[in-house]
Amino acid sequence: MTETTQMRTPPREGGDSRSPEYRLAMNALSGLREDLFHDAFAYRPLSRTDADGPLARRLPARLKPHAARIPHAVVAALALLCFYAGTVDGRTDGPLTLLSGLVCAVPVLATLVRPVGAFWMSMAATPVVALLSSSWGDWPWLPGAFLCHTAVLVIVAIRTRPRTAAYMWALTAAYGFLNESFWGAGHYGSNSTPLLVLTAFALLLISVWHIRRDARQQVTAEQTVTAHERSRRTLLEERTTIARELHDVVAHHMSVVAIQAEAAPYRVENPPEELERAFATIRENAVAALTELRRVLGVVRAEDYEAPDAPQPTLADLDALLANVSDAGLAVDKAVTGAVRELPPGVELSAYRIVQEALSNTLRHAPGATARVEVSYVLGGLGLRVVNTAVPSNTLVKASPGAGHGITGMRERVSMLNGEMTAGPTDDGGYEVAVFLPVAADRTEGEA
Repeated sequence: MTETTQMRTPPREGGDSRSPEYRLAMNALSGLREDLFHDAFAYRPLSRTDADGPLARRLPARLKPHAARIPHAVVAALALLCFYAGTVDGRTDGPLTLLSGLVCAVPVLATLVRPVGAFWMSMAATPVVALLSSSWGDWPWLPGAFLCHTAVLVIVAIRTRPRTAAYMWALTAAYGFLNESFWGAGHYGSNSTPLLVLTAFALLLISVWHIRRDARQQVTAEQTVTAHERSRRTLLEERTTIARELHDVVAHHMSVVAIQAEAAPYRVENPPEELERAFATIRENAVAALTELRRVLGVVRAEDYEAPDAPQPTLADLDALLANVSDAGLAVDKAVTGAVRELPPGVELSAYRIVQEALSNTLRHAPGATARVEVSYVLGGLGLRVVNTAVPSNTLVKASPGAGHGITGMRERVSMLNGEMTAGPTDDGGYEVAVFLPVAADRTEGEA
């Protein structure tokens, strides 16, 4: 006598041993309960239409103030049509006929405030209309109930989501099947199939519209995020460019400090030991600062970046810049006011780059226009103004779109120096960039 032992694999701890079909059915029932049973009669009023929407823009001017109420007017018109259809196939006595029409109209009106509840009201109205009206004819949807239920399905599908529309259509099909199976005998014909086919096409179109609208909203959101990220990347690129340019200026001065600190003791005969140690410390600190500066710059420097061979430009090179721009086809004038004096290298470099970028924008966006550059040496700072005229109407050159870095780069340079900047169109159709860069007064100037 032998004994056979069957080994059964125990279910995984924390896992679900039920079949996928069972889980799918439970998920469907859970969605049905959530969409059609949970808070079915919750108050959800129909919102107004956007006054600037595509539908409102097509209306005549006298109707645009009332565009926000168009959906409500459409629902009211459908309810009136359902009321009329509910009285067509009624009995001869007036009260029952009016009651049948009201039973068909109320669910449609209820979609304005309680959309899911309106669906259940329409389902309940179908047998009520059949009792109030003639029992011979199309079954189970009499004309009023047919139109009422179709209108309710369409409106609720528009106001909810495709899954809810699918559940409503499935319950409608189940109701029609049960009615024809148990109470359909003795009637001329069944109209469940025409109703289901008609509503299926309508709900399919509405579902496609929902999906398209959601996709458009998602694309708009992604485009907004992309534009924000592009703006941030542009800002970082401009800051990196500014850091590279200022490195050459700062590195030059730090190198001069280190060299002068090393040579200073040799210019004095028998310098004190304390003085030599002080100059040695100055040189060591300058060299250490220069090393750290180069190390930090290496983090933001691109792999293909090549240091310029020529020194960074200053306002003394502005005439060469204007000559180069004139050769490119832009007629530009220059005006300098105030006492010309030497400014800090960072201010000189930023001022030159701002004028350069403003003239480049004029070349790109205003072909054929003329420009004027004004440099004002004032007490406490430097003023810059670059303005161009409007594009001539007879010009044959088209404006070329830029990358959007120009204004951003200028603002970054001005912000770095705690300055002020305004940029915008002028009254005559041109464009103006006005900048003020503060400069601390020298001690000699203050003493004078």
